[in-house]
Amino acid sequence: MAFPVPPLLLLLLLTALLVIAVTRLWDYVLVRLVWRPYAITKGFREQGIHGPSYSFFKGCNEEIRIMKENTDGLVLDVGDHKYLPRIAPHYLKWRAQYGEPFLYWYGPQARICIFDYELARQILSSKSGHFVKNDAHPTLLALVGKGLGFMEGADWVRHRRVINPVFTIDKLKIVTETMLDFAQNMASELEAEASRNEKAETKVDINKHFSDLTVDNIAYAIFGNSYRLGKQVFEAQTEMLGITMATFLDVPIPGFKYLPTEANRRKWMLERKLKSLLRQIIQPRLASGEYGNDLLGVMLDSSTEAKQGRKQVDGLSLSMEEIIHECKLFFFAGHENTALLLTWSVYLLSIYPEWQERLRKEVFREFGREAPNPNALNKLKEMTMVLFETLRLYSPALFMQRKTLADMTVGSIKLPKGTAIVIPIPIMHRDKDAWGDDADEFNPMRFENGISGAAKVPHGLLAFSMGPRNCIGQNFSMLEAKSTLALMLQKFSFALSHDYIGFMWTMTAFD
Repeated sequence: MAFPVPPLLLLLLLTALLVIAVTRLWDYVLVRLVWRPYAITKGFREQGIHGPSYSFFKGCNEEIRIMKENTDGLVLDVGDHKYLPRIAPHYLKWRAQYGEPFLYWYGPQARICIFDYELARQILSSKSGHFVKNDAHPTLLALVGKGLGFMEGADWVRHRRVINPVFTIDKLKIVTETMLDFAQNMASELEAEASRNEKAETKVDINKHFSDLTVDNIAYAIFGNSYRLGKQVFEAQTEMLGITMATFLDVPIPGFKYLPTEANRRKWMLERKLKSLLRQIIQPRLASGEYGNDLLGVMLDSSTEAKQGRKQVDGLSLSMEEIIHECKLFFFAGHENTALLLTWSVYLLSIYPEWQERLRKEVFREFGREAPNPNALNKLKEMTMVLFETLRLYSPALFMQRKTLADMTVGSIKLPKGTAIVIPIPIMHRDKDAWGDDADEFNPMRFENGISGAAKVPHGLLAFSMGPRNCIGQNFSMLEAKSTLALMLQKFSFALSHDYIGFMWTMTAFD
């Protein structure tokens, strides 16, 4: 039997809800969007730190969007590695206009862009827990999941301890044998194409070939024999990436992600598809109880669902939802970064043929015509130098971000709680004070004595970050790049095609 609500009680409830709504609106609009930006700007000006003006709600996003649209068509000469005016025009303009560091705004969030290696070291190496990953855009989280890269504190430690064993050198060397099999398949296709030309040449979009190859590699490393189904995950993530890039400069509006807009509906559909594909891979293993020794198998063995009453080991356990997020993160990052590293390496070896020949001689000296031995890849010293120099000039990551959880002082800078700190990797990798007068030039010899001796600071190369949050997959990426590049050098010489656009190369097969 239903009892009617007394009118007075209903009025009190509605009044209470109205008060809460007005209070939150006041806090969001007047405090967060007006007063706080004013106070933060004033505080930084008193420290001598300036930047572009804050615009209500949008911050500097529209100014960034306009600058990037104006430079999207910028064409560089072959061998000109100064591509920053095209991809980061706002950083260069504001640095020149306001000095360093400078303050700018992503929507209502204050961001301070630093260029000092010592400040970067203090922030990235801090174990205090006061510097955490900055808030990720909702579309980015939909793409890569809330995995290891976005976790903090005890959750991050738990995930890292579960995943670490997969990325030991011994484990990776076993995976490298499969990497070489996939690379051999790719090389055979290119050789077949070249054989149809009397000069034994073929023109290819090498970035596409490397992207397909690294998808196979990371799919096998994560999903084992289910890697073909894993490639469907890649296709869904590629479509999701388009949505992410289109909305990256859109300031998130509270509650907007729940509205059934066309973009949101498309994003929700892709999220469901990703989760469904991953569950199709996971469920048969759970049912069989045979998890495998790939990344998915290691995570499943730790999972709460898989244990089903077994005693927990040192409190290490991942839920099924957490495993799905980790699969999304490692799958996307694991193929994209290495594909770019391989593509830019071949680009540089194409325009510096003397280095291409040096590396080829090194490969033949170590392996002859035999398939590269995973246990001997560390002997390719000059190749390692070239890969490091490629990462310096063409780092897959453009910037790193951290956020303060409390009012902090770093160096001489006072940072209020919630301030995002931006570390622009490509700009710092061209710092002549750290790298010398030839910082804009391709010079692998700077890494002759390893990473720590390449620059005037031992932590100059930031491509894999540094400190406790350094990239867990860096050894995987380097082994994959070395094994693939070694095999390519054994079988082909490569040069930019005469009508070079984007990533077009002429590959010449050896007899």
